[in-house]
Amino acid sequence: MNKPLRRIAIFCGVLIFALLARTNYLQYVKADELNTRDENRRVRIERYAHERGNIIVDGKSITGSKETEDSDFKYKRVWKNGPMWAPVTGYSSQAFDASQLEKIEDGILTGNDDQLFFNRTMSMFTGDDKQGGNIVTTLNGAAQKAAFEGLGKKKGAVAAIDPRTGAILALASTPSYDPSTFAGNSKSDSEAWQALLKDKDKPMQNRALRETYPPGSTFKVVTAAAALENGLYTDIDDATDSPLPWRLPQSRNDLKNEGNIPCKNASLREALRWSCNTVFGKISDDLGNEKMIEEADKFGFNKEIFTPVRTVASIYPEDNRPQNAMAGIGQASNRTTPLQMAMVAAAVANDGKLMQPYMVAERKAPNLDVIYTHEKEELSRPLSGENAQKLQEMMETVVEKGTGTRAQIPGVTVGGKTGTAQHGLNNSEKPYAWFISYAKTDNGSPVAVAVVVEDSDASRGDISGGGLAAPIAKAVMKAVIDSEK
Repeated sequence: MNKPLRRIAIFCGVLIFALLARTNYLQYVKADELNTRDENRRVRIERYAHERGNIIVDGKSITGSKETEDSDFKYKRVWKNGPMWAPVTGYSSQAFDASQLEKIEDGILTGNDDQLFFNRTMSMFTGDDKQGGNIVTTLNGAAQKAAFEGLGKKKGAVAAIDPRTGAILALASTPSYDPSTFAGNSKSDSEAWQALLKDKDKPMQNRALRETYPPGSTFKVVTAAAALENGLYTDIDDATDSPLPWRLPQSRNDLKNEGNIPCKNASLREALRWSCNTVFGKISDDLGNEKMIEEADKFGFNKEIFTPVRTVASIYPEDNRPQNAMAGIGQASNRTTPLQMAMVAAAVANDGKLMQPYMVAERKAPNLDVIYTHEKEELSRPLSGENAQKLQEMMETVVEKGTGTRAQIPGVTVGGKTGTAQHGLNNSEKPYAWFISYAKTDNGSPVAVAVVVEDSDASRGDISGGGLAAPIAKAVMKAVIDSEK
């Protein structure tokens, strides 16, 4: 072979080798990544080529699939009472991907998950259409309805948990949205999507999991827990070392209470009953920033929680003395999600044990075989059993004869704590109304609730946790108790 032919042969060989290397790289290294990229339209076409499995509440489906026409997407997703359930299900759109359970559990719902390999293989032999599996949630339909209707036109959120297991019972966020309005691939779907993105009230924001607020006086439950756990006080009826007025450390400003309430040297029980800023601000200062962070962390602060839907981290901040004192009463840089405050109430109600929150109880194959069952898991122990029972007594006093009387349920023991959180520059915005609570029956505590009302038609002076949020919490607790009968 002469020299020019030899060079051409070598060049062609290199090209063939490069082609083979590239082909194998794409087929065996990058295949999974390319097959699951959101930009890959074939993935979405496959996702909607069959009826999706369903999301189940109380044994009934809250989702479905509808056959479409004139589209390469054969089916589209539909929801029953979409606005009420959107904070739980998320959306699944032919044009705009998916979110929350619809996204996280997409493998089961489409039937593509490896756990469903046997079902897919059997379908190949039997000739049956491919089917998706089902997701069985922990949600309680009556509690979710009470939460959603209780919020009504107000902006806010509700999270409810079974303290004994960590099962999420309700997760409402308002204003909400109907995922059915943009589930397809048409011009009207696109217009609905754009309108939601531009809405200043952020209806697609899951306020129960993804919005943080100053917790206000509801955080005094955590501060009281820190005082008991660190031995600062042991008897909840003994007088505390709490002068009135009490000056913020390293400051010329006195910390004020709301009105002329009996807070001078008030016991822990009376201080929580009257929501004394001076008592709990001083406790936070006496303990110091490090111990306050340590106790908040035990309740779940400062880390993301996966339910499996991710929640943003609630924050108890590293801060200087005056700011730490303010954070101890739920102000300054203290920020929390409603789910986090439901976890606080749940831990107290469950004798100090905090269970991992979760909302998927089971995953089922298309033939209804159970392929996954959640096992309850202890997340932490923020309180000893003895101190938890002391804090229960304090919270039950709040509901019996304190600021939370509107949460009372006849024949049921209820513990709670109100909060009215300031926000905005120089407290210029309407305050957030908070209420956290739990109910107890002969079977223990089946429900703990956190409610935040971010905005309402009420005038500024009429906004309070006891007035706006407590009745919503009561309705949710009552719905859970009634459903257990």
